[in-house]
Amino acid sequence: MKIKDGFILREVAGSFIVVAVGEAVKNFNGIVNLNETGAFLWKILEKGAEREDLIKALLSEYEVDEKTAAADVSAFTDKLREAKLVL
Repeated sequence: MKIKDGFILREVAGSFIVVAVGEAVKNFNGIVNLNETGAFLWKILEKGAEREDLIKALLSEYEVDEKTAAADVSAFTDKLREAKLVL
């Protein structure tokens, strides 16, 4: 899974936002607000990663159990799919 081309993550005044650029602007209006964990996962997805990679990254970065990490990754990636932000 990978973030589609044309979407960039920026930190603005302590908030993480994703905006469309270039051709992606034609199909996506608005912005996406992410918390720190969402921005962390986004950065990994920019390089391409599978679900298990994201879970492992959460486990190594945050104090969270595997069940919670897996549920959080699923919820996050489901929302990205719904918004058509990932391949």
